[in-house]
Amino acid sequence: MTGTSRRAFTLGLSFGALAARTLPLVGLVSHAAAASPAVNLPQAQIRIGRFTVTALADGYADMPYSYFPGRTPEQVEQAARAQFVARPGGVRFLFNQYLIEDGERRVLIDTGPAGSLGQTGLLPQALAALGLRPDQIDAVIVTHMHQDHIGGLVAGGRNNFPSAEIYIDRRDVVHWTNPAKQNAAPEYLQPSFRLSAEVMRLYPRLQAIDGERQITRGISIIDLAGHTPGHIGVRIEDAGQSLIMVSDMVFPVVHPSATDVNFLMEQDHAAAQAMRARFFPRAAEQGALIAATHMAFPGLGRIVSDRGSLRWQPADWAFQA
Repeated sequence: MTGTSRRAFTLGLSFGALAARTLPLVGLVSHAAAASPAVNLPQAQIRIGRFTVTALADGYADMPYSYFPGRTPEQVEQAARAQFVARPGGVRFLFNQYLIEDGERRVLIDTGPAGSLGQTGLLPQALAALGLRPDQIDAVIVTHMHQDHIGGLVAGGRNNFPSAEIYIDRRDVVHWTNPAKQNAAPEYLQPSFRLSAEVMRLYPRLQAIDGERQITRGISIIDLAGHTPGHIGVRIEDAGQSLIMVSDMVFPVVHPSATDVNFLMEQDHAAAQAMRARFFPRAAEQGALIAATHMAFPGLGRIVSDRGSLRWQPADWAFQA
């Protein structure tokens, strides 16, 4: 068994502990904050014990139907049409970020592509709609170093979160800062390598973390390696309630009904498939509440079993009491 597979195998225990205590969604609130006459910024909040988790959107991009190895473009488009979400440009990916607050710390999960991809760059305005500046964020957890997750850290060539501790899995840091890996990579991955180099330059105190660990009480890292070498998830848990942010484990249209469908950006298709094959059935069995970066806003839902197949069930919307 490889080092990666040993680390991934620990998911069985930590994920089980999470899901066993998952309660129904509490207090989901949505409102649109107008950043300008042309832009509405969706926001949604849920409570997980003492935590307030706010879903924010940096924007969106449509991914061509040819970007999903394991299915033909025609098959992906047909599936999108069956779900009434087909678009001329392909499958629409949202870029959801999640702000976690407990009255003491503000922790942001990922920072979006920040204009480097699609119609994006709205995260600063979304934070401003909450009355927050980027320099008021205490920590940023990066689930992996693809451009659509790190762009906001370095947009404009600046350290945009100067007060934040930055946490990234060491395996991703090693991979995305390796010149040999960059030289061998296709053009569509070059922005991720370039932005990763900027992250390392602008955040010299970045913490390259190893393995599953607690960031602060109730916020911890779980290993979901496969999509990238150091792809991680974030578990938020308090007072018997829990949420797991799974980042790029789940993509719209193709998941979770199939585990053998990848996305163009994944370096290790076999590892990504293996992780999904383990994760999806367990999530369905245990009814875990999930947050996913690219699912329709706010990216909150569950994987459920439906007559022998798996499907995504968006979380019910409710108003805060």
